[in-house]
Amino acid sequence: MTATPLLPLQAPCLQPLRPPLHVALHPLLHPLHAERLTPEAWLKQAASTRPPLGGLGWGWPADGSGTSGLATLHTPVLSDAGPWVDAWRSEGGEGATGRSGAVSWQSQGDWAFGQLDIPDADSDLAETALRAYGDVFAALQACGRPHVLRLWNYLPRINADGGGLERYRQFNIGRQQAFIDAGALGTTGAQAGGLAIRFLAGRQPARPVENPRQVPAYRYSAVHGPRAPTFSRAALADAGGGRVLLFISGTASIVGERSLHPGDVRAQTEETLRNLQAVLDAAMAHCSARYTLASLQSTVYVRHAEHAGAVLALWAAAVPGGPAPRCVQADICRAELLVEIEAHAFAPGALA
Repeated sequence: MTATPLLPLQAPCLQPLRPPLHVALHPLLHPLHAERLTPEAWLKQAASTRPPLGGLGWGWPADGSGTSGLATLHTPVLSDAGPWVDAWRSEGGEGATGRSGAVSWQSQGDWAFGQLDIPDADSDLAETALRAYGDVFAALQACGRPHVLRLWNYLPRINADGGGLERYRQFNIGRQQAFIDAGALGTTGAQAGGLAIRFLAGRQPARPVENPRQVPAYRYSAVHGPRAPTFSRAALADAGGGRVLLFISGTASIVGERSLHPGDVRAQTEETLRNLQAVLDAAMAHCSARYTLASLQSTVYVRHAEHAGAVLALWAAAVPGGPAPRCVQADICRAELLVEIEAHAFAPGALA
């Protein structure tokens, strides 16, 4: 069956364009947790008296739209483990649900999870993105968790022409006013769809982290489009319970602002692993928490399904003993890039 490409604007860890130098921490955060569940385990938890805050259903095998808090992602899953849900859960605190424009959201304790879907994202994409982010910001205020910790975005045909300008670059124009952003991915899915955004938010802002091997995205030159994609490479957040949560945005074979190793998926994967380690080192300079590649809960995106085995084998060789990443097929933001990896991890410690 021929599928219509979807684009997730993968994002993890997004920050204000000019974040404050000092962030006051909430003294009594309800601890936040994340876990990877089978679809069956998700449904069991969702039916319990304490359901998860929200979840991303990767390769969801059925229509999960009726399950509260579940945002399904119709991506071809290339991992042997099959479909899964990245579930987010809060300890304690009152729960609430609401709607702001196209956004539906759920909150528990100090955290919120939200999602929106705009079926037709073909006409005036910049305006569509601007309107969508306006609804996201309204939802953040309505739910009382004003700080986005991570974003996941989806858009049809990310690398296609959008009236003289690549659709990803056109999308960047619309979201330029947003203070949070992340790298973009395109997914090939089993059903067509328009612009979709999912987010995780909290009461306290996260602290942005940049990769010293790369130019910050918000400083990209005009060669990458008329508006720079203003996302941070990673972010650190107080997760409660004496832990720090690290989000790593989609990371690829980019040094400075230039894509390296075009056409060579193995070399791109090795360069991506070097960038991931550089991000970990930079993050640990801002907190007492310690992270390793083996501590990451990661998701791998490959442009071509036949590359999945090679990429996962390189990861296993470089990161022995760590949890195996999950892998899906996706059209990555730059046409020459073949692989991209995003991740998150919790570790004991505190922000510096």
